[in-house]
Amino acid sequence: MTRQAPARGKLSDRLAGKVAVVTGAGSGIGEGCAKMFARHGACAAAVDIDRAALERARTELKEEGLDFAIRQADLTDPGAVGDLVAGIGAEFGRIDVLVNAAAVADFVWIEEMDYERHWRRTLAGELDTVFLMCKAAWPHLAAGGSDASIVNLASVNAYVALKGSAALAHTAGKGGVLSMTRQLAMEGAPHGIRVNSISPGMIVTGATKPVLEKPEFVAAVKEKLMLDRLGQPEDIAWMAVYLASDESTYVTGADFRVDGGALAW
Repeated sequence: MTRQAPARGKLSDRLAGKVAVVTGAGSGIGEGCAKMFARHGACAAAVDIDRAALERARTELKEEGLDFAIRQADLTDPGAVGDLVAGIGAEFGRIDVLVNAAAVADFVWIEEMDYERHWRRTLAGELDTVFLMCKAAWPHLAAGGSDASIVNLASVNAYVALKGSAALAHTAGKGGVLSMTRQLAMEGAPHGIRVNSISPGMIVTGATKPVLEKPEFVAAVKEKLMLDRLGQPEDIAWMAVYLASDESTYVTGADFRVDGGALAW
């Protein structure tokens, strides 16, 4: 099946007037979300540890006649996260949306897994990054007094294991994101903060490129799908736009599986 090329340039005003912070925006799903938010009118602050990747993404977006602000930060460093969010809040006056797409994960079989180098690094990269950003952004999101939105990125690996994938630490991290999302939704409701998650299936990104170069792995993934293609960052970004917009003001504590039907069998 042939996919249409993703749309480019200004698409709508669905997110007009909203200040959105998107982490992991230098590549993959985070980049897709940051660009899509700009296309729908948001004032986006794109965050990543890799400034060169952010510059490249911004240059590509400018070719569409759009732009976003870029911020470099190590999201596992509490001090750096505090400074990052305080700076964005001061510059833009408020924060309405937080998309936690940044993640670091090591895919290692348990026999070879090292506690510090693989297990702890993955949990810090998938859980601490979400907690620290939510903690720092919380007062800014609550200050609006109306509808603010947090969108966390979980994974279908939080629900099922995929044969041939050494994803033990990753499944633990993303399972934690699902649980955190429900709890944060409860805690955020009195403050006008909605919190939801998206669980992507296999998405074609730089991070997944090494495993997607293995035909047997791709075959195992596609066997689980109803749709005859792998996902793209834009597929996740469209859902993130909905969850960030005023179209979803009665949606909180939910997880949305954007996985080509992988979990529907």
